[in-house]
Amino acid sequence: MYLPEHFAETRSAELHALITSNPLGTLVTSGPDGLDANHVPFELLADQGEHGTLQAHLARANPLVEQIVDGMPVLVIFQGAQAYVSPNWYPSKHETHRQVPTWNYQVVHAHGRIRLRDDERFVRGLVARLTRQHETAIQQERPWKMTDSSPEYISQMLAAIVGIEIEIDRLVGKFKLSQNKAPEDIAGAAAGLGRGGHTVLAELMGKARP
Repeated sequence: MYLPEHFAETRSAELHALITSNPLGTLVTSGPDGLDANHVPFELLADQGEHGTLQAHLARANPLVEQIVDGMPVLVIFQGAQAYVSPNWYPSKHETHRQVPTWNYQVVHAHGRIRLRDDERFVRGLVARLTRQHETAIQQERPWKMTDSSPEYISQMLAAIVGIEIEIDRLVGKFKLSQNKAPEDIAGAAAGLGRGGHTVLAELMGKARP
């Protein structure tokens, strides 16, 4: 990934926070048919390993399950806030006409080594934690839980998936938030994004000013 120094994010806490807030990762692997990408919701265990550990599950019918060799290198991409930035939002554009469109975004690349966890206890625990986390996040009056279904049905569903675990070797973060712009241009772009409903990105830009 092209990573100019002013866009590099190296703080582990910030990188972990983005993963936790945007758990749907793109799992990139290299197999007999070349590169492949699967979109998987992950759980981050930040305190396991030097850079954290990712856990998730795949459908047993997914061809990737047969291709995984324990210890093979993989890449997981997590995308945070992102949006188009118009030159018209920069005050300096109207003075010099020397600005062009761009795209601001946050992304974290998690490099690591994958292994299968094909055991019912691991998968059951993972699904229970993921369910509890995301049901709580959407603030339902009566969150769904595994015991809402019969034990036989849940066992049938769990048998159709396989657990995976990725020990993270390296985290690379790119938070492109107009840090290379003048303060007044950052403020103008943030205001434009805010008007368009991209309030999270606008707030992040305000905090990342050089």
